[in-house]
Formats: sequence, structure tokens, C-alpha cells
Amino acid sequence: MHQEPQAVQWAREKAGLTKRALAEKVGISEQLMGEIESGWRSATPINLARIAEALNCPVVALERKRTDTATAPQN
Repeated sequence: MHQEPQAVQWAREKAGLTKRALAEKVGISEQLMGEIESGWRSATPINLARIAEALNCPVVALERKRTDTATAPQN
């Protein structure tokens, strides 16, 4: 499970929170929050759930969409 960095940033901004405020709610450092938003590091499943809870949104809204080429229709 990996987060979509832009989705995390968008949801945080929509909630009116700074990176520092969200990090405090989640219980992580502001630096780690910045790395999660930039895509440099992935949030752990637990931290992603805490981020979603703090932002009052479902976890799925913050997850990276997977493209599975193995099951994609063949032309």
C-alpha cells in the first residue's frame, strides 16, 4: 500500500492543516510528513490510516492507484 503524494497534500490543504499540524495529529515528525507528501518515502499502513483519520477521509482516497497490466484486456 502506497500513498499518492498529491492526494495527501490536497486533502491536508483542504482540511486547512499545515504539514506540522497534520504531523502532530498523526504522531510523526514534520520532516517525515514532508517526505510522505513529496513521495520520497511511503507511509506505513498504520500511518496512512492515521493520516486519513486526521483528514477525515477514507484511506482509499490517499492510496496510489495500481495499474495491473497482467489483467488488462489484450487487443
